[in-house]
Order: sequence, then C-alpha cells, then structure tokens
Amino acid sequence: MSEKFTLEIISPDNLIIKTSAMEVVIPSFEGEMGILKGHIDLITFLRPGIIKITDDTEKNFFVEDGTVEFSNNNLLILTSTAKELKTIDKNELKILLDDAETKLKEPEITDKERYQLSYKIETLKNISL
Repeated sequence: MSEKFTLEIISPDNLIIKTSAMEVVIPSFEGEMGILKGHIDLITFLRPGIIKITDDTEKNFFVEDGTVEFSNNNLLILTSTAKELKTIDKNELKILLDDAETKLKEPEITDKERYQLSYKIETLKNISL
C-alpha cells in the first residue's frame, strides 16, 4: 500500500504543480506543519515561508500567503505567490527583500502585516544564504 497522497498547488493563473508526495511541510500561522498520508482533515492559512515537498526528490516553493485544505488524502494549496526556489534569481530575492523591509518600517501597518512581513523577511534572508 502506497504512503503517498495527492498534492496540487494552484494559483489564479495556472496549476503550479500536481504530483504525489510522501510528506509536505507547510508554513501555517500555527507554525510549520507536516502532512503525511492519513492526516486528519484540515483547513488553514499560509504565512510567508517555504513549502517542502518530499517524494523521490525534494522540491521547495516560496509562498507569501494562501489557503490549505487536506481531505481524503488530497492536499490542495491555493496561493498567488508560489515560486519554486530553484527558479528564483538573486535579483528577484533582493527586490522582494528590500520591498518587505521598506514596508515593515511604515508606521501605519497592522500587527498582522508586521507578523507576515517579519516571516517574509526571515524566509527571504534564509533563501539567499
């Protein structure tokens, strides 16, 4: 019996990836969450971070936000910002990081925005290492 489940990452424009996976780790507001076959049903929101997909190989995607649903061994991630790490160049990382650091300095941002920007900055700095 296979230990894999179905994963789809979808943006408003297209299907980013549809594959089977042994494990997926997502950056949720509750913390990093690992999902394996047979996980309880779940609906949650993504915070900025890395989605780690493990099967025969490992794939990593940077996301800023989105929603996640896991039901009947099908994981559906809806996000407008998923980018596979190996396709992001250093200039794009620098632009994203500079933009997030500038927004974080604005006095009128909400606590939620401050939380999300902090995770975005931390993630982008870790990617660029």
